[in-house]
Amino acid sequence: MSSPVQDYLQYLHDTFAGITEGQVATYIPELAKANPSWFGIALVTTGGTVYEVGDSRQEFTIQSISKPFVYGLALQDQGRAKVLERVGVEPTGDAFNSISLDPVTGRPRNPMINAGAIATAGLVEGKSQRGKLRRVMDMLSTYAGRELRVDTPVYASENETGHRNRAIGHMLRNFDKLEGDPIPTVELYFQQCSVSVNCRDLAVMAATLANRGINPLTQKQAIQGTYVESVLSVMGSCGMYDYAGEWIYTIGMPAKSGVAGGLIAVLPGQLGIGVFSPPLDSRGNSVRGIRVCNELSRHLDLHLFNRQPVGKSAIRLRSSGAEFASHRVRTARESTILQRQGSSIAIYQLQGHLTFASAEVVLDDITKRLGEMRYINLDLKRVLSINESACRLFYELMAKLRAVDKPLLFVPGRQTLLLRRYMKARLGDEFESSYQVFPELDPALEWCENHLIAAELAGTPPDISVLPGDYELFAHMTPLEIGHVAKLFKRKRFKAGETIIQKGDPADELFFLAKGRTSVLVPTDNGGSRRLATFSAGMTFGEMAVLDGAPRSAMIVADTEVECDVLQTLQFEALSLEHPGIKIKLLQNLGLSLCAKLRKANRELSVLE
Repeated sequence: MSSPVQDYLQYLHDTFAGITEGQVATYIPELAKANPSWFGIALVTTGGTVYEVGDSRQEFTIQSISKPFVYGLALQDQGRAKVLERVGVEPTGDAFNSISLDPVTGRPRNPMINAGAIATAGLVEGKSQRGKLRRVMDMLSTYAGRELRVDTPVYASENETGHRNRAIGHMLRNFDKLEGDPIPTVELYFQQCSVSVNCRDLAVMAATLANRGINPLTQKQAIQGTYVESVLSVMGSCGMYDYAGEWIYTIGMPAKSGVAGGLIAVLPGQLGIGVFSPPLDSRGNSVRGIRVCNELSRHLDLHLFNRQPVGKSAIRLRSSGAEFASHRVRTARESTILQRQGSSIAIYQLQGHLTFASAEVVLDDITKRLGEMRYINLDLKRVLSINESACRLFYELMAKLRAVDKPLLFVPGRQTLLLRRYMKARLGDEFESSYQVFPELDPALEWCENHLIAAELAGTPPDISVLPGDYELFAHMTPLEIGHVAKLFKRKRFKAGETIIQKGDPADELFFLAKGRTSVLVPTDNGGSRRLATFSAGMTFGEMAVLDGAPRSAMIVADTEVECDVLQTLQFEALSLEHPGIKIKLLQNLGLSLCAKLRKANRELSVLE
């Protein structure tokens, strides 16, 4: 079954493929060879999902779409201050090849027009012309997630006909906005415009900008996150030339077009769009590209200035250890401690896009409730993205909590890799010991519970052996009654990691755990396993065999070295004849145990609702 997103892109392609408006660019002879019916659409999310339809793999040259990416490289090489000395950021309302310089400073108005792009190319670091080109190509390839190349025929065609751009280069040299001979810089500009890409590449490159400079497919950093805002700002105000104002008003995403028919649009934190269709309007923008982006923006609510309030929905669920416990089955004594102190284990289940605004809401809530908490769990499994400002806030929160001896535990999701990278960079050698991470919420809760119980029962060995009289299923039974059952036991021992019960095994034994810990596991779709419960000494497992005799429904594994007293189900049934009172007490205790488990499940379900 295809995705609804894929279906919608196909609908847009079918809808606009028949448009015959616009003309293929001819001022560069090689561009005139493009087929006007070529039409591709691609959309890539910051989570790395790719959707594409039509001629999404048809190669064409990037042209002016290269400008924002090279501008970002110049910012990294020179810093904002030096770049602003050479190139402004004001929109002009002029065509892409206009000669537009500030009358006072002599700067090109912005880096999206040719004059500004040539000045930007002059700021790329490199010991030689070849070295500068290699850096540009490596940067563009990192954005695209594959190695790109220069289309030699297009470059030759641009070089042969690019007299106006050479004149712009000399003019920039006259105003000291280029250093040395301007011709090599103009040639570098021709080469960056002649890089061969496809529609999918453009969408990945746009999604990389949406993902704070990290390619969502390769996880490689194409640009430092701190400069992405500057690149997107000039794309938003200047990327569509004299159509920029209307574009940002109606479509509302930073964008850039190219005369080969390509167009990119970026919705920060969410996705990137690439469209390819050679016929251009009078302003030099792809006719079909504008139509597609307009439909996507309107129907998918992608306008940058029409976002939902991010701060109100970041906390999906707030709970505590008193309402939501781990799957570790506790003794009566341990359960009493957790009932009394479990509310000090805080659980925050977060969702959506974590930015400064949404993360600040979480921190504010934790700060206000901190007096009630000893342990704080942040479950990030449902988080769609996280940016650097949110990472910074969580780092600062962790440092403050550590100072007051209140651990902050993280349960990361697939979309929160940036948090790990940020913590590793900030913590250095303390990363492993300070950044407490658990694969799921359940082991994080168990860690908190264990520390809470250990503090209350200081000095008690964690894995003590118990005698038959300590088994929970023997509650309210006399020593004589316990002795009648105990003489039927057979002692079994298991090594740590050994399987005690396999799913599907015949249910013919009841296990009384004398020493160690065991866990109940069920297989997951990804080939792993998920824990349903963990039992400690004094508890019973395999009890369902006593009730229905059906094959085992889960696997039970020894977490530590384990010793069990095993009662055959046939011997249990035989108690009806010789000691019916004992069997009744055992069944009553078994029923009470199952009722306690059911109440726990109901309580946790009510919290989730």
